[in-house]
Amino acid sequence: MSTDIFAKFNSSRIAVIGDLMLDVYLWGQVNRISPEAPVPVVNIKKREARLGGAANVIRNLGTLEAGKVYAFGAVGDDESGREIKKLLDGSGFQTFGVCSDSSRPTTEKRRVMAGGQQMLREDLEETSPLSDTLRQQMVSQLIDLVRRKEVDAVIFEDYAKGVLSSWMLEEILIETRKAGIPTALDPKPGNLAPVHHLTAIKPNRLEAFALAGISDPGADGAPENDPALRKAAEIIEDQWHPEFLLMSLAAQGLGIFREHKWHKLIPTRAREVFDVSGAGDTVTATFVLASTAGADAALAAEIANCAAGVVVGKVGTAPIIKEELISAWKGMNK
Repeated sequence: MSTDIFAKFNSSRIAVIGDLMLDVYLWGQVNRISPEAPVPVVNIKKREARLGGAANVIRNLGTLEAGKVYAFGAVGDDESGREIKKLLDGSGFQTFGVCSDSSRPTTEKRRVMAGGQQMLREDLEETSPLSDTLRQQMVSQLIDLVRRKEVDAVIFEDYAKGVLSSWMLEEILIETRKAGIPTALDPKPGNLAPVHHLTAIKPNRLEAFALAGISDPGADGAPENDPALRKAAEIIEDQWHPEFLLMSLAAQGLGIFREHKWHKLIPTRAREVFDVSGAGDTVTATFVLASTAGADAALAAEIANCAAGVVVGKVGTAPIIKEELISAWKGMNK
């Protein structure tokens, strides 16, 4: 049955709205310590730019061969913004929902890499709210797609960089409920007030406790026997009322919490972990895409967990390739 799900990926149409970023990797070598300070000198050999943030979710949907992907977000009127647009356009994504704002820089994460290790990260960003004019423009464009039945699911990607607000989600959710299409939120604690009627909300453990407003005492045995984790999940359910609460639990895998009980607990599938950057984006993209292709929540989460197990074995923010996912899934289900 799951192989039929993969075959249906290319008929799915997904809209992603949120904080677009550019992930820049500066690859080099360390041969000496600086005479100016006790820090390594990295001789840069190569620069590589990748789509990050909400754009990494879009990128994952593309490499999973979704039928059509609509990008909504904001970039600055600068070289990094033009680079994001070029990367999105070059991959065939629909970018009419990407607006330029000359009053703010494009969010950019620069990572200095040497010997396969991250030596330093620089963040260039402006986190003040995007203007309501640009926000309303994106909301109107996305709602128009929903009303014209040109989209099968909507993903909200919140990194608290100024794009998303609760009123935007509320307006869009009114229309997605009418249309009967699923929605998912990857949240940033403290940025959005709770909104109702999401199909899925996907925090990791750290984010789950922050959303619930309680401290995390640390994992206490298996997730199903962890009282603090259950309490955090129950608080989020009571405040947000999602149909499914999907929680990334690092080495403990992936859990689905529904109606104050565990619906499914899926053990981690990673064979070797090199870098967890972007793994949450992969989970969100794969879960939603599998859902629109006909998988129920449990199967979609199994497939998403398998995808995450592949990408954490790569260095840097890297997407899941459809062929990789199918191969890993078959290997896991022999």
